[in-house]
Amino acid sequence: MRVLVLGGYGAVGAPTVAALRADGHSCVVAGRDPRRAERVVDLAEPGLLGYREALDGVDAVVNASGAEDPDLVTAATGQAKAFVDPTATPGYVKRIEQLEPRAPVLLSVGLAPGLTNLLAADLPGREPIDLGVVLGSGERHGAAATAWSLGLLGRSFADPATGEAVRNLTRGRVLDLPDGRRRLYRADFSDQHTLTRDLGRPVRTHLGLDSVAATRALSVLARLPGTGALRGVRRVPRLPGSEEWVLVATSAGRRRWARGRNQSRGTAVVSAWATGLTENLPAGVHHLHEVAALADLPPLEEVTLG
Repeated sequence: MRVLVLGGYGAVGAPTVAALRADGHSCVVAGRDPRRAERVVDLAEPGLLGYREALDGVDAVVNASGAEDPDLVTAATGQAKAFVDPTATPGYVKRIEQLEPRAPVLLSVGLAPGLTNLLAADLPGREPIDLGVVLGSGERHGAAATAWSLGLLGRSFADPATGEAVRNLTRGRVLDLPDGRRRLYRADFSDQHTLTRDLGRPVRTHLGLDSVAATRALSVLARLPGTGALRGVRRVPRLPGSEEWVLVATSAGRRRWARGRNQSRGTAVVSAWATGLTENLPAGVHHLHEVAALADLPPLEEVTLG
């Protein structure tokens, strides 16, 4: 496939390009910086003219830019190009699901959502599922990922199973991780909403950092008034911790987990694999757990399963 990668020189975009090329695809690196982009594309441009022109000659688009605009989807699918997006934002996912695209759109293709979806869908039964997402606080994340994470502060969301209002980074729950038990906190990732609907069982996502102290500090900060002011911050100092990430799905004593090093590279390799799946998908909006199973995931150097 020939793939246009939006934000293809960023923290997630660059390793996504590398992973796609390693899988045998060719890539067009797109972005605003003419020094780093093979195709200069400004996603804030009225009418997205540059983006629409860049679609010529490609088979698929991977959105690694962090931009959340349904017009990107309709422009690509209107030209019969597949669209792949690792977004974790529930509202944006819902807006895409309301579209009727003329080409395949594949969502939930990163780590969380994405690999968490496959872990959860692999658990048998009808009991509730708890998802745990532990990110490496020592990793230097891109501006879009930082803004998304800080955007959780001061906000609440509706529990996908009960509709009850839940404040982000509160309601701690102790989960069994590969290296021991950790208290993690509720966070509004899109996977819990999609999976609760599709699996017909309650799914709740919990977030933490690999540093226990940093996780506790984040939970305290989330409870303070005025923390919403941090949502505009694009860069934060590197926190204590490593680049190790861990995902876990647990239900009724059963557990599936995945782990690796460097969240950006993990997201990239899963997204690249998922992009290849779009060659055989019909038009419409799909999530990764609807088109693949955990057993379908190829061996990836960046991901260890258990």
